Amino acid sequence: MAEEFEGDRYDDLERPPSFFPYSGEDLDRELVASADLIEVRVEGVFAAENGGTISRFVLLSDGIRKLPILIGPFEAQAIQLVVEATRPLRPLTHDLLKTIIERLDADVDRVVIDDFWNQVFYAKVYITSGEAEIEVDARPSDAVAIAIRFDAPIFVSEALLDQGMDF
Repeated sequence: MAEEFEGDRYDDLERPPSFFPYSGEDLDRELVASADLIEVRVEGVFAAENGGTISRFVLLSDGIRKLPILIGPFEAQAIQLVVEATRPLRPLTHDLLKTIIERLDADVDRVVIDDFWNQVFYAKVYITSGEAEIEVDARPSDAVAIAIRFDAPIFVSEALLDQGMDF
C-alpha cells in the first residue's frame, strides 16, 4: 500500500489531489477574496425544500447585504440552538471545542469567511493564546457555530458580500 504513494506523481503541487473537487482544465482561478473585511451577524438558520430535498443555510448580513451559506443539518442545529438560547441536554461538538479552548486559557478572537472557489466557501478561526495568534482553517458552518459560542465577531470578505444573493 505504501508503494502507491511513492514516486513523482504526488510531487506536483500545482495540481489538486484527486479527492479535491476540481472540474476544469485551467488551474488559474480568480480569488474572490478581498482584503476588505466586513463584520456580519447571523440573521438565522433557514431551510428550503426543493423537489423533496431539504437544504439548510445560515444567513449572514451586514445590515444591507445578505450572504446565504449552505450548511449541514448538524451545523444548522448547532447554530440554531445558540441563536434561540437553548441548551442541549449534553454538550455538542462545538460546545466541547469551546470548553477545550477555554481550558487551554485561549479565546476565539474572530472568524473570517474570505474565499469562495468551486462552489465552496472557506473560513478561518483566529484563536489567541497569550501573545500568540493561531489561524485555523474551518468550514464556515463550524466557524460560525464556534464564533457565536464565544461571542466573537464574524467577518466576510466584501467581495463575497457583493456577490451574495438578494432576499
